[in-house]
Amino acid sequence: MNAPVHLAAPPSPTELVALARSRALPDRQRLLLGVAALCDAAPPTPGDPSHAVLGEIFLLLAGQAERDIRRTLSECLAEAAWAPPALINMLALDEIEIARPIIARSPVLDAPALLRVLIETTLDHQIEVARRPDLPNDVCEAVVDLGQMAVLSALASNPTARIGDNALHRLIEASEKIAALRSPLARHPRLNAAMAERLYAYVGDALRQSIGERFRVDDPDLASAVAHAARQATPAPPEAHAAPPITDAERQEMDRRLVAKLKASNQLRPGYLIRAIREGRLSLFQHALAELGGFSAEQVRRAMQSESANPLLLACASVGIDRAVFPALLQEIRRLNNGLPKGDLPASVLTQGLGAAAPSAAA
Repeated sequence: MNAPVHLAAPPSPTELVALARSRALPDRQRLLLGVAALCDAAPPTPGDPSHAVLGEIFLLLAGQAERDIRRTLSECLAEAAWAPPALINMLALDEIEIARPIIARSPVLDAPALLRVLIETTLDHQIEVARRPDLPNDVCEAVVDLGQMAVLSALASNPTARIGDNALHRLIEASEKIAALRSPLARHPRLNAAMAERLYAYVGDALRQSIGERFRVDDPDLASAVAHAARQATPAPPEAHAAPPITDAERQEMDRRLVAKLKASNQLRPGYLIRAIREGRLSLFQHALAELGGFSAEQVRRAMQSESANPLLLACASVGIDRAVFPALLQEIRRLNNGLPKGDLPASVLTQGLGAAAPSAAA
């Protein structure tokens, strides 16, 4: 982990006033770092009314700052408890080199903000979230729901994550298919004897010895556990490191759980539907559309399989998808869904606007 970057000595009031009067971009950036240095020297109180004003100033200046300045600001504010949440959230969603210090260390990032990073950013951001010290269990659950091998490995290798038994059990089950999870899970501080017996079936001799010594389990007991697990397990993949594809039922359940968590944390928004389709995750799109629109899974399924694009058009409109976005979205959906739904979009609907559709529109 990189050492924190400390802000320079705060500028004098005269210097700040001169910088504030300047319209030059370098001066605006110096003003940003100058205000940050001033706050670092005398941290503002979050309950103070001026704290909200300060946040707006930071957002305005940071939005105008070049990449290198945002990166420096991120490193400087990574451990600042006084930093405005809106600014920290913005930096956490920036490109990964800027976001990394904030995701890794900022005390201002809470569970809802971390969930937003998980769903709105890149794989590198997701890995950084999974590595975050003292990661809350609800975020751990969301990481497991993502099902991304590299992100799961990062979580399994995070000994400080406050991962609950359910999420840890699911990681152990995933280790049957993902060999990279086995070694960190075998050494995980939250592993208990019951979990160890299950994991024992998937690991090699060295890790079996380590598990046996740690939990003082007799080898006959462990051998019995291996035999039991082998009877239940599917055939091993041809290569030890190659994970077989997740089944449709498993993917549907993972997507359902992820959408439920996003809804519970108020992070499920129309833009997430667009992102799901861009990432080729049709099942996730369907679950999210049903949750956002109050539709049943069957209503969404029928809209997706319809001979007309109108039901899906109206369903998307009812949850806030802009009419200008829908034609491109429909094209991507058809690419993923064997050309369905069929039919042309009515010109009158496109020219007059979609309006708000009733939830029954997806029926």
